[in-house]
Amino acid sequence: MKKIVHIGIAMLLIASCNIKKEEEGELPEVDVDVEAEAGNLPEYEVNWADVDVGTTTRTVEIPKVVVVMEEEEVEVPYLDVNMPNEGEKTERTVMIEAEVTDTSHDLEIEEIWAANNTLYVISRLEATGDNLGDKKMRVSDQVTLNAPDLNVKHLIIGERPDRVFNNQHTYISTEDNVRDHVGDGAKKIYSS
Repeated sequence: MKKIVHIGIAMLLIASCNIKKEEEGELPEVDVDVEAEAGNLPEYEVNWADVDVGTTTRTVEIPKVVVVMEEEEVEVPYLDVNMPNEGEKTERTVMIEAEVTDTSHDLEIEEIWAANNTLYVISRLEATGDNLGDKKMRVSDQVTLNAPDLNVKHLIIGERPDRVFNNQHTYISTEDNVRDHVGDGAKKIYSS
């Protein structure tokens, strides 16, 4: 098995090379008197992939705190969406989350807009002023939706917290910018 792997690696290295012949080769002439003129071996220039190996710095999430989730019954908004010419509906939860540091925040789904097969969930992220110290916190809100399978895009009104987790959604400065993202044909189907 090792031989097959070594042969496979050798074949891969040879196949990935770009070889260009730069000079013709010539075998030495041999006389029976064992006199020989110097020969000239061919020269080749071998070009292979230029690979730079190094390190780079990235911000990654590393769990530091154990969070215990408890189930509790609470009232959540429920939307029953009937689309023209659409098939079966499925009940699912549309959830929005943001990760904040320094100051606690509230996150609330304020509106849902519909355009074609896309739902635009508009949420607002606001600081409450409570100091978190050096801790981070995740805030969330959700809406239960009974609808055909639709694309869901999240727009959050507020300043994007400086955490990698928050790069998955679009943040906008004010509600005046909502129409720029949902388009003129969108219709508001939910308002809190």
